[in-house]
Amino acid sequence: MNLRVAVPSVLAAAIAGTFSVKAADAPAPASQVVVLHCAHLLDTIGGKLLGETTVVTDGKRIKSVQSGRADVPGANAIDLPASSTCLPGLIDSHTHLTSETSPTGYSDQFRWNQADYAIRSTVYAKRTLLAGFTTVRDLADNDYDSVALRNAINAGAVPGPRIFTAGVAIGSTGGHADPTDGYRRDLAGDPSAKDGIINSPEDAWKAVREHYKNGVDLIKIMPSGGVLDESSSVDNAQLTIDEVKAVVAAAHDYGFTVAAHAHGAEGIRRAVIGGVDSIEHGTFMDDADMKLMKEHGTWYVPTIIAGKYVQEKAETPGYYPPQVAAKAKMVGPIIQQTAGKAYKAGVKIAFGTDAAVYPHGQNAKEFQYMVEAGMPPLYTLQAATTHAAELLKKSKDLGSVEAGKLADVIAVDGNPLDDITRMQHMSFVMKEGVVYKQDGKEVLR
Repeated sequence: MNLRVAVPSVLAAAIAGTFSVKAADAPAPASQVVVLHCAHLLDTIGGKLLGETTVVTDGKRIKSVQSGRADVPGANAIDLPASSTCLPGLIDSHTHLTSETSPTGYSDQFRWNQADYAIRSTVYAKRTLLAGFTTVRDLADNDYDSVALRNAINAGAVPGPRIFTAGVAIGSTGGHADPTDGYRRDLAGDPSAKDGIINSPEDAWKAVREHYKNGVDLIKIMPSGGVLDESSSVDNAQLTIDEVKAVVAAAHDYGFTVAAHAHGAEGIRRAVIGGVDSIEHGTFMDDADMKLMKEHGTWYVPTIIAGKYVQEKAETPGYYPPQVAAKAKMVGPIIQQTAGKAYKAGVKIAFGTDAAVYPHGQNAKEFQYMVEAGMPPLYTLQAATTHAAELLKKSKDLGSVEAGKLADVIAVDGNPLDDITRMQHMSFVMKEGVVYKQDGKEVLR
């Protein structure tokens, strides 16, 4: 049916006459130029705290960064408090924005539709943005729902961080990526490469190509066991080296990086030899793994907060199934120690939290845990800016406050180099030149 309705010429003329406005009488468009007056600015590339600095943004990008106070006629000026420190928008390299921890999570999967997860994801996305994280990697969802969330944020339909998503994780039958672990046999079925479950190099190519078809930005694999699935092992190797190599080869054909969830030392070894770009969690990483990662230039994303959270909840009766609680108690006490050893060994570290394993919006607690592990505060902030941007291969746009880069600027009260917990109290958030939080309060639009 043709829904277009012809408007008679007389009526059209009347409408045109009613609403015509002389160009001279039309209101001037609001200036896209915003001037931020920062009491201090953290130079994440130079590794130093600067004094009073003016950041000028024009639309989505930073136009200039000037020492001292500079005024721009006609611009929208924002004076941040005299105690504040400006930083680049933060990057969380390991999130899951379409789910969140819950004691009913294992039963909800049989009651919730994908729409339930998708709607809740918009809440989690806004929480993350308001916490100062303007960019995230989303490393596994249920049914490519994070692709839809990314698209909605990009279209301006909902507020949230910039998302680079892996879609469904790739793993083996019965492994950490198998969504039917714990199901009774008549419900479990036999997930295939189309579902991200592979059992050969040939399956690996099919799975990556399916991901490309479904619009992902990178690939996530599961070469070792994990904590929250209902299988018995947290650290056994679950992909062969040939399967890992096949995933990496296929992924690189399509311009994708590959993130590898791996707790066990052997799974880590296979992933690194197979050519992955990053190891996630790395709980039982040994000295040989660390040496191998340095040789291959492999990034490490520790996710200490996730280990601590699952350890805590494992002590709460009924929060997790018994086998999950047992694995959580194994990982929790070790993951922070491993992160500290990896830092001292010189392994490259990017900030990531495994958000969803703990409640969204608490991402900045990871900074405190990284410092407790022996990392200097400046290093942890670089891990969430310049390092993470390099891992994403987006250093041209992200990771520092510089002319030409995307206008992602945040601020906290006080100096986070003196007190890293300041990062947990975000006072100002700008993403692509749009202010979402000011004076510690959400800017409603």
